[in-house]
Amino acid sequence: MGAASRTEVIIMNRNGEKARGDLYAGITDRIVAELERGVRPWVQPWAAANMAGHITRPLRHNGQPYTGINVVLLWSEAVARGFRCPIWMTFKQATELGAHVRKGETGSTVVYASRFTKTETDAHGGEVEKDISFLKAYTVFCVDQIDGLPEHYYNRPAAVASTIERNASADAFFANTGAIVRHGGSRAFYAPSSDHIQMPPIESFRDTASYVAVRAHETVHWTAPAYRVNRDLSRYSKDRSERAREELIAELGSCFLCADLGISPELEPRPDHASYLASWLEVLSSEKRFIFSAAAHAQRAVAYQPKAAEVEEAA
Repeated sequence: MGAASRTEVIIMNRNGEKARGDLYAGITDRIVAELERGVRPWVQPWAAANMAGHITRPLRHNGQPYTGINVVLLWSEAVARGFRCPIWMTFKQATELGAHVRKGETGSTVVYASRFTKTETDAHGGEVEKDISFLKAYTVFCVDQIDGLPEHYYNRPAAVASTIERNASADAFFANTGAIVRHGGSRAFYAPSSDHIQMPPIESFRDTASYVAVRAHETVHWTAPAYRVNRDLSRYSKDRSERAREELIAELGSCFLCADLGISPELEPRPDHASYLASWLEVLSSEKRFIFSAAAHAQRAVAYQPKAAEVEEAA
């Protein structure tokens, strides 16, 4: 008898044991609370004076950037608790570096998602392959909470001084997508029918950083078709809830990309996006896992660089 397949999702704590309560719900409720206060946790770091000139994703102890929902979680923690350093590590990692977390400090939650396959025997004696997805929570501490680390961990990242350098990095990223962009008019949007991004002239923006943030937002929309990263936009224009979901993905993706480029995105919501706040609250309140999938979709969109892959293959 052939093996069947079914999927199960489990949530683990940092000891690898099944966790009590719903981790998805706990994190989503926290984000909902911030939205209800008018705070978008994926943008807030740039509104805080303690982050000025130090735009980056949260970083692991080895300098590797966090991705997906962990970016949102740690940005939110950094602002709420006044942390300046973008680097985070576990208690064990700090100890292995000869350092120690200061007494009384509390950690911040990040998550690790993966999956494994388990073969079981069903009631009829047949083999059943169970595909098990798991979400594991663990605790990290900001470098600001740790003493005794090697000196380079305490060096503040240098602010990018040249807007030309920023422009060059952004231009390279957008070129590597291969997206068709047309400039003109006063609206920014992605047109699925013609598969192009429409942008107002760059001169109409407050500054180059704002232009890049808006173009990044529309580029995330552009990645949606099935032959790119495959997000279904068929109900975008018909369903308010589906439209709000896609706009949240695009906004997260724009903030992720701006962090990667060292650029401060627009601090105020665009007029056409501010109206989605109520819809986001509605979706996140009813679907405790959506912020996780939205962050994952945003991560995939930002990582989509087909032209860069062509260059690597030709090299």
